[in-house]
Amino acid sequence: MSSIVAPDPKPEASVRSVRARSVGECAIKRIIDVLGASIALLVFSPILLATSLLIKLADGGPIIYRRRVIGQKGEFDAFKLRTMRVDADRVLEDNPELLAEYKRNYKLRNDPRITRVGAILRKYSLDELPQLFNVLFGHMSLVGPRMVTGAELQKYGDCGHSLRTVKPGLTGYWQVNGRQQTSYAERVAMDTYYIENWSLFFDLQILLQTPIEVLKGEGAY
Repeated sequence: MSSIVAPDPKPEASVRSVRARSVGECAIKRIIDVLGASIALLVFSPILLATSLLIKLADGGPIIYRRRVIGQKGEFDAFKLRTMRVDADRVLEDNPELLAEYKRNYKLRNDPRITRVGAILRKYSLDELPQLFNVLFGHMSLVGPRMVTGAELQKYGDCGHSLRTVKPGLTGYWQVNGRQQTSYAERVAMDTYYIENWSLFFDLQILLQTPIEVLKGEGAY
């Protein structure tokens, strides 16, 4: 299956009214989220336990990293397996060039903070498995726009309003169209396009494409 075609990276030209969602559609989406997350947790629980043990044995630090992000009803903690050194913040603060790059893209292509175990987890998106609990708690959806922090939301401009009308997704339109290889402007455009054109069928397309992209291990860092 080929990747879903992405829109042109022009978020400023794609601000339209958010597509109306019926109560029935929202209910079905929530049912899919709960069933899908529950099944996924059962299937991936051995991997989750094994990777948690590896993280703990590597440096004795915490297993879970809580990222404070913007949701449909305000801020919440998104759970991730910790992939960085325990002194990650200090490493960034001590390197002005890295800090500047991070502030531009909120990602670092060659990130010295990432551990050996963390690099593998990120390559195959295994660090995001704990977010299945966020889906069960109703903070996130299986499919949706990428999660962003309050600082990142400012980069969305007028599109930020649309972003806050839906739950962020464990996977989404931009993840199946290049992941981290896309520019920030392209990510904004893809998120906006998804919100404006959302449907249950669109979600199904993304869900079916996600395992293929994850197994490729491309575009993630």
